[in-house]
Amino acid sequence: MLTAAQAHLTFEQAVRGFAVDLAGKRPKGAPHSAWELLEHMRMAQEDILRFSQSADHVSPPWPEGYWPATPWPAKPSQWSAAVRKFRKDRDELVAMIGDTKQNLYRPFPWGTGQTLLRQAMLTADHNAYHLGQLVLVRKLVEG
Repeated sequence: MLTAAQAHLTFEQAVRGFAVDLAGKRPKGAPHSAWELLEHMRMAQEDILRFSQSADHVSPPWPEGYWPATPWPAKPSQWSAAVRKFRKDRDELVAMIGDTKQNLYRPFPWGTGQTLLRQAMLTADHNAYHLGQLVLVRKLVEG
C-alpha cells in the first residue's frame, strides 16, 4: 500500500517529470498547489514515522507545522529535495514494518493506543488521499 500501484498511481508515477515551474500554481477553485500537497505529504509522513520510532519525538503544531508557508517552493531544487525526502522516510517506514523484530500490534508505550500497523495504515491512507489531489492538480496546471 505504501510503495506499489494497486488501485491508483504510485508516488513515483505522480511526481515523475512534473513541471516544477508550475509547482506553486493553484488551479482555479483549488485550495492547494502541487508544492503544498507534496510538502504536506512529506511533513505528515515524517511526523508519523518519527512518532513511531521514539517517545522523544515532538509533533509540530497543527496546522502550520504540516503545511509549507507558501504555495511555491523558494527555489526549484526544493521540489526534488522534497521528493527524495518523502521516498527516504517512506522507505524507512516500510523497512520498519518489514523488520521481524517489530510487533505490528503492540501499542507504543508513549502513545494513546497507536501501533505500528495503525501508523502504517494511517500513512497509506493519508498518502493515497493527497496523492489523488496531487494528480488532479498536476493535470489542471499542466493542461
